[in-house]
Amino acid sequence: MWLKPEEILLKNAFKLWVTEKGNDYFVLQRRRGYGEGAGGLTGLLVGTLDTMLDSTSKVAPFRILHQTPDSQVYWSIACGGTKEEISQHWEWLEKNIMRTLSVFDSSDDITSFVQGKIRGLIAEEGKVSCGQEDDPEKFREALLRFEKWFDLPQKEKLVTYYSCSYWRGRVPCQGWLYLSTNFLSFYSYLLGSEVKLVISWNEIWRLEKTSNVILAESIHVLANGEDHFFSMFLHLNETFLIMEQLADYSIKRLFDKETFQEVPSLSDPLQITKRCLEMHARNEQFRAFFRLPKEENLMEVYESFLWVPFSHFNTLGKICLSESYLCFASQDGSQCHVIIPMREVIGVEKPDRSSRALTVCVRGKRALRFSEVRDFERLANAIRRRCGITASPQHSASTEVTCDNPEEVALMVGQKDSSKAVSTEALMTVFHPQDTENMDPKMLKEKMKEQSWNIHFSEYGRGTSMFCTKKTRDLIVRGVPEALRGELWMLFSGAVNDMATNPGYYSELVDQSLGTSTLATDEIERDLHRSLPEHPAFQSDTGISALRRVLTAYAYRNPKIGYCQAMNILTSVLLLYAKEEEAFWLLVAICERMLPDYFNRRIIGALVDQAVFEELIRMHLTQLTEHMTDLSFFSSVSLSWFLTLFISVLPIESAVNVVDCFFYDGIKAILQLGLAVLDYNMEGLISSNDDAEAVTILNKFFDSGFFDNVTNKDSPLPQTVQQNSVGNNNKASSLLKVDISDLIKEAYEKFGDMKSEEVESMRKRNKLYVIQTLEDTTKQNVLRVVSQEVKFSASQLDDLYALFKRQHFLSCYWTMNSPVLLHHDPSLAYLEQYQLGFEQFSLLFSLLEPWSLCSGKDAFFLWAFRLLDENQDGLINFREFCCALDILYSGTLTNKLKFLFKLHQPPDESVIRRSPERGRGKVDLQAYLKQWQDEILKKEESIKDLPRINQAQFIQFSKTLYNLFHGDPEEESLYHAVARVTSLLLRMEEVGRRLQEPASPLKSTTSHTQALLEGCLPDGEASSTPESSFNTPNTPITLVASSVPQEIEWSFAFEQILASLLNEPVLVRFFERPVDIPARLDHAKGSQLKAKTNM
Repeated sequence: MWLKPEEILLKNAFKLWVTEKGNDYFVLQRRRGYGEGAGGLTGLLVGTLDTMLDSTSKVAPFRILHQTPDSQVYWSIACGGTKEEISQHWEWLEKNIMRTLSVFDSSDDITSFVQGKIRGLIAEEGKVSCGQEDDPEKFREALLRFEKWFDLPQKEKLVTYYSCSYWRGRVPCQGWLYLSTNFLSFYSYLLGSEVKLVISWNEIWRLEKTSNVILAESIHVLANGEDHFFSMFLHLNETFLIMEQLADYSIKRLFDKETFQEVPSLSDPLQITKRCLEMHARNEQFRAFFRLPKEENLMEVYESFLWVPFSHFNTLGKICLSESYLCFASQDGSQCHVIIPMREVIGVEKPDRSSRALTVCVRGKRALRFSEVRDFERLANAIRRRCGITASPQHSASTEVTCDNPEEVALMVGQKDSSKAVSTEALMTVFHPQDTENMDPKMLKEKMKEQSWNIHFSEYGRGTSMFCTKKTRDLIVRGVPEALRGELWMLFSGAVNDMATNPGYYSELVDQSLGTSTLATDEIERDLHRSLPEHPAFQSDTGISALRRVLTAYAYRNPKIGYCQAMNILTSVLLLYAKEEEAFWLLVAICERMLPDYFNRRIIGALVDQAVFEELIRMHLTQLTEHMTDLSFFSSVSLSWFLTLFISVLPIESAVNVVDCFFYDGIKAILQLGLAVLDYNMEGLISSNDDAEAVTILNKFFDSGFFDNVTNKDSPLPQTVQQNSVGNNNKASSLLKVDISDLIKEAYEKFGDMKSEEVESMRKRNKLYVIQTLEDTTKQNVLRVVSQEVKFSASQLDDLYALFKRQHFLSCYWTMNSPVLLHHDPSLAYLEQYQLGFEQFSLLFSLLEPWSLCSGKDAFFLWAFRLLDENQDGLINFREFCCALDILYSGTLTNKLKFLFKLHQPPDESVIRRSPERGRGKVDLQAYLKQWQDEILKKEESIKDLPRINQAQFIQFSKTLYNLFHGDPEEESLYHAVARVTSLLLRMEEVGRRLQEPASPLKSTTSHTQALLEGCLPDGEASSTPESSFNTPNTPITLVASSVPQEIEWSFAFEQILASLLNEPVLVRFFERPVDIPARLDHAKGSQLKAKTNM
């Protein structure tokens, strides 16, 4: 165990201790009388002494001391009761500490660092052994330190904390890493030097485990262009998992606007705990491995042996139990796993106590025997209880599967009372029925494949509870028979379970969705006849109608995705081999489980896999990376491979073999095949002179004019693409043909050693970088547009964008019900991706506005918000925000006064008001195009175009001017100047009235108005105490209509007000005074998180 460092003297200690290992900084010693060489008089005396001491005085037989070459002082830092225990501590020191100490210049720094690190490890061990929930006092102390050191809003939820070292250059700083819902924070105070770091999770570009010469194992964080390294964790993997989960949670919540309604433990950011995150990660991994519906959560895990009848041996693995499924996965390298839906279980035999075994009986006269289960009785009761809940007559009647009825195996639960419009046959059986009497070589080979699979079914089972092993993968690689393809796709994708647990769901969707008119349905109609147009199934109304129903039903089910190009191509192939309802559930499995985030506006998932593909190229195809340092250009070719599973570049008879592998192995199969394609074309690629030539080589490999180059010699189907000319035929024949089965086999042989877990880890690692790259591209587009309209420098615009974006996120940090979050629509233009509601606008505007308003701030901000919100949708975008600030910072006196003048005018009712339900239903594109054209053609607004302001608005305008001067050095002079301007304007208006209507009773009206204006001044015009302008700081700047006589209506034009103000030099100086923009931006950066939030 680690010990609190204590100084010891070794003058006489060597008589009691023997040094076994040592280096410049540490010594491992064994106490005499223990271990090897325990004999001898000294050893006997020491051993006798230790035996006679009571338990509290006994000395551990092994210890580790810290020393420095220039000092005679030693510090005890660890002890152990066994050689194995102390050796673990020694190895940890050598691996994590030794290489670090060389960077220090003095012995004192080395000793201080070691002592701090050991104390951190002791605290870490105490926290881990007790746990947050079991030791709330320790966590409360950590929470108090977290709140004191970082001064974040009180709503911020601390999740957990760890002792570690943060590297500043080549010098480590020992301290504490705090992980909260929205921030990664670090604090260290050592030798008078304080280190404080706060990083938002949404600012992180990379999060990965790394190692180098100095750092054995560390966590690398890239944020805001800076690299941060954290090392010397006691539990690095646990720490990294929590960090990874928090970063992913932030990305999904802030960028993807997920509300986690289906995950109650994550639906409230104020209640996130370490245990919730670990459980969420475990559930995701469980569902991904076994391809289970998203509703399933891992409830219990048991280590067990499973009797494998086809191999006649027990395989070691783990039983994973959820509410509706019993799953088993081997851990001995046999790659055997099986999924048993509880609806298929018909009984659990009485457990065998001698071998701690139980037998689970499933439909189809099959049984699975689990042995050496530690808590076998509990497992048996859990299975019985779940079967009692999930089993029903409906399920029992429709899910019985036996090997004697192979044609009915593919019949899934829930196909009851289907709509008459729904097709119940796979299109391939209609348009390409198999001729059983045809005995040509291809058909004979097809029959042999079917026979091989039938033998496999007889040994491994058939249907949902089939064993999946290496032999299953081998059969997949060889190619699936046409007759079994739909059934196996449903099984391996997990769609069979989705369909079984949602009976009648698809028919209801079809009834609800047909006839609806949305952007998605318009796009579907446009692409229907572009989906495999060469196939006869989609040259008829049968195939087109089925495709329309499936795509429309899915768009209705998942409006967040709706419809995306490439979905039509995938669905077309699914309909060829699966019934219509099955094709729908296969599409659900692809879009929501197997290819997450692929089918949306930004195709983030596909871009992430492109980054993974590039990383794999560097790992496996070193010859290619030596020739080409930049591999990003490959994505221009390979992106379509991933989006369509190679269907868009291969003939159908070849592409379906790729789809077979995809449904069994997931994205791993596509990555492997992509590597195999590059490897096959390696000679041409490394001889290419530039990127364009390399892209041409790959395009030719798949080009439609060369489809014969990638063939499927075993397919019994006719070729879907025929060469149109003799020239093309000759050109194609000159190429070296490759069979798709050989290409897939080569992919598995050369690149099949990669594990699905590694691929998922690479996906997570690259997702942050891909999203931040897209965000950076969006930012550059926004800044490019806005920079043409404002006078801010590039760096100032960059800072403003960062402040605006963070303010947008602040509205989402501590709630799931923010209007910005609820109304966010990713389909909007990039200028409107980030917007602020009134509350967030007020907070940010108050930090940046150039004046110090003494009162009436809320009203001023409300008027400014109303003026900037041109389309009256209740949200302000970045362009609108910047244009307003540009006027206040860099505008002329006229423009600033014009802005203030327009604040007090009512909003324009002629603008198009957007519906708050954005992204739903059809959009009036013509209206938006017209508005966009009007904005482009809009001329500079003339001061003569401004409407006049009435009496009440003029009084409010005058009060606003008074508020602007608070704290100004010339405050008193400014007050008097405004008073003179208002008096002059009133007299001018009175004179004009008398000239037009001599008999009008103007005296009382003018004097009453002047009295109201003078009431805005502190103690009238003579007062020099501006703070007394209003009775209270929060007095709203409003004028009651009844307080102004209504008999006579009068108003002022902007030209009158401007001309009067120009006669006051002190007012001119005030409005033309330059603003220190960098200082305002720095102030906003430092105060943004501390600003009071009223969400």
